[in-house]
Amino acid sequence: MRPRLRIAAVVTEYRHFSHAQHVVDRFLFGYGWEGRHHKPEMDVVSLYVDQKPKGDLSSARCAEFPTMRFAPTIADALTAGGRTLNVDGVLLIGEHGSYPRNEKGQTLYPRYEFFAQIIDVFRKSGRSVPIFNDKHLSWSWDHAQEMVATSRALGFPLMAGSSLPVTRRLPAIDFPHHAETSEVMAVGYGGVDSYDFHVLETIQCHVERRRGGETGVAAVQAIRGDDVWRRMSAGSWQAGGWDPELFRACLCRSIQLGSARAGYSDLYPTDADLRTLVKTPVAYRIEYRDGLKATMLLLNGLVGDMTFAARLKPTNHVFSCLMYLPHRDVCNFFSPLANQIETMFLTGKSPRPIERTLLTTGLTAAGAESLWRGQQRIATPHLTVEYHVGPESTFWRT
Repeated sequence: MRPRLRIAAVVTEYRHFSHAQHVVDRFLFGYGWEGRHHKPEMDVVSLYVDQKPKGDLSSARCAEFPTMRFAPTIADALTAGGRTLNVDGVLLIGEHGSYPRNEKGQTLYPRYEFFAQIIDVFRKSGRSVPIFNDKHLSWSWDHAQEMVATSRALGFPLMAGSSLPVTRRLPAIDFPHHAETSEVMAVGYGGVDSYDFHVLETIQCHVERRRGGETGVAAVQAIRGDDVWRRMSAGSWQAGGWDPELFRACLCRSIQLGSARAGYSDLYPTDADLRTLVKTPVAYRIEYRDGLKATMLLLNGLVGDMTFAARLKPTNHVFSCLMYLPHRDVCNFFSPLANQIETMFLTGKSPRPIERTLLTTGLTAAGAESLWRGQQRIATPHLTVEYHVGPESTFWRT
C-alpha cells in the first residue's frame, strides 16, 4: 500500500456553508459516492485560514482531527513547519470572506496572492505539486493568465472551477460531441462577479464539445435593467436579442420557477410576470470567434436553478437540460467536485481542462467591465483560448 497523500488547505474562511467547509469537510469526513461512503485516500495535514468570522469552524475541525495543524502562514502550511515543500497537493479556496470591492463591483478575493505565495514555496523547494483553485482563477485577467502560464512553466497540474460542470443533470445527457450549434443560452440566478461565473461555466462545459472545439470569444456585451426586457422582445439575436425558443426551453427545464400568482407555481411567465418577479435582470451577449452566439441571463426572483439550451444544426432541434443542484443543506453537488480533485491529487492529471476556467474567468471579468463602461460591447481579442475535449462524460451520473 502506498503512503497516504498529505494535503494542505489554504482558505479565506472556514464556516458553515462556505466553500472551504464544503470541500475540506469532504476530505476530512468523506462523502457519499456511487452508493457507498467514500473516504479519500489522503489526509489534510495543515490548514491556513485568512479570516475567522463568527461561526468559524476551523478550531473545531483541528481539535477533531489532530493530524491537521493550524498554520500561521501559507508557507508554513506547505512546509508543515519545515523549510521545504512537505505536502502532495494544495486546496486553494479563496471564496467568501470580507474583502474589498473595486469600482467595477468585483470582489478582490486574494486567490492570486495566495497562489503567488504557494509558488514561492515551490520555487524555493525545487519541486511542485497539484493545486486546486476554487471557482474562477482571479478577478483579474492578467492574474489568471499568469497563474495558468506558471503551472505550465513549472509542470504541475492546475485544476480550477466549480461544481456546475460536474453536478447531476436532468435529463442526464451530454451535449453531443462534435455537434454543430448556432446559438445557446443559460438561465440562472445570483449576482455579477459571483454566480454569473457558474452560469458561464454551464455554457462552456457544453459548448466546448461542439464541432471544431473551443476557439475563444470575440466580444461580450453585458446588459442590465429594462434594456434586458427590450432585447427579450426583439425576437432574435440579429435583432439585438436572443432566440425565444431557447428561453422557453430553459424555463421549462427549471424545477424552481417562480410565479407571480398564488397557487400553481409552474405557470409560464408572461412579460408582465417577468417584470414583476425580476427587479434587476442581467444579460451577457457573447460572440464566439467561430460564429457561435451565447446568452447568459441572471433572473433573480424568476428561477432558483440553472438551465441550458442550444439549437443544434442542421435539424434546428433544441437540446436542453437542468444543472441539478440539490438542497443547500446537503450541497452534495460538491461531492463530484471533491472526487475530481482527489483524482488529480492521485494521478497528477486534472480531469477538466484549465482552459475552460481561464476562458470563463475572462468572460466574468468582461461582463463586469462591460457594465462598468455603461453596457458597451467589448471586443475581447485576449480571450482567444483554444482547446479540445474528448467525447467522454465528466458529470455525476451515478
